[in-house]
Amino acid sequence: MGTWDVIRMTERNVTGCAKDAPGFHDSRLTAHDSKEIFIEVKDLTYIYNRGKPGEHRALSSVNLDVRAGEFLAVVGPNGSGKSTLARHFNAMLKPSGGSVTVAGMDTSSPDLVWEIRRCVGMVFQNPDNQIVSSLVEEDVAFGAENLGLPSEEVQKRVEETLRLTGLSQYSKHAPHLLSGGQKQRLAIAGVLVMHPSCLVLDEPSSMLDPVGRAELMENLTRLNRTMNVTVVLVTHIMEEAALADRVVIMSDGRIAVSAPPASVFAEVDLLEGLGLKLPVAAEIALGLRKRGFPLPEGILTIDDIVSFFSGSRTE
Repeated sequence: MGTWDVIRMTERNVTGCAKDAPGFHDSRLTAHDSKEIFIEVKDLTYIYNRGKPGEHRALSSVNLDVRAGEFLAVVGPNGSGKSTLARHFNAMLKPSGGSVTVAGMDTSSPDLVWEIRRCVGMVFQNPDNQIVSSLVEEDVAFGAENLGLPSEEVQKRVEETLRLTGLSQYSKHAPHLLSGGQKQRLAIAGVLVMHPSCLVLDEPSSMLDPVGRAELMENLTRLNRTMNVTVVLVTHIMEEAALADRVVIMSDGRIAVSAPPASVFAEVDLLEGLGLKLPVAAEIALGLRKRGFPLPEGILTIDDIVSFFSGSRTE
């Protein structure tokens, strides 16, 4: 199955994932107003090549709830199972044991696969693999056209999505002329145009430079905070994870920690034991505390450090 078979889905009326889903409804919610469980993972086990040579257990008895409107970051060392977990969220993979439900739909049910993929859009590492047209606006329109929408609605959605992702001025450009960060935004736009309730992104910034990464995170944060789009971000970059509402650390196919970023990055010994680093700002703050500077716990970004010292000077 190709990338676009996974991402470009047929539209159905599904509770919680219809075309007027919360992320695009006029009465938009904030991320913290919604308490509904959107993705529920129960005792999930996944085994690659089950019963064949090279059999490998990637996930073992994983339990996790993702709430509607949440920004969840999933981190962990290579081979920890984070990408395998994420690919269960839109039925790219089916559980070997346990269950995954999306908006109440069991991902193991063949009859619900397309409805689930209508709810949950996936964005992968290499945006070039998700570009299918010679113009930016045509590439964004591709998904909406596949839904069988009237041309007026397609145009409306394309314009809205280009605006949301900051690509309006590039609508007539060829995608290959875009920067890496702009291409990744185009990949996101190609999913957003179908109005999913949730975006799952698997290492989307791994091929981007720092400017591209900053652009990507700005867009994801805005979509989550202002449009109530649920975001699940698989990343190895701790500065990105620090911007999430909650961080899940995977280790050996299991969840080692699930907590707000400040709590997770306070577990310095655990992180070091897993071969993970603190966000740069948190590492700087830790070093300054060891040298006697009275920095509070919970500093995760450079802005946090600047704010602290700016406040100290005005006191």
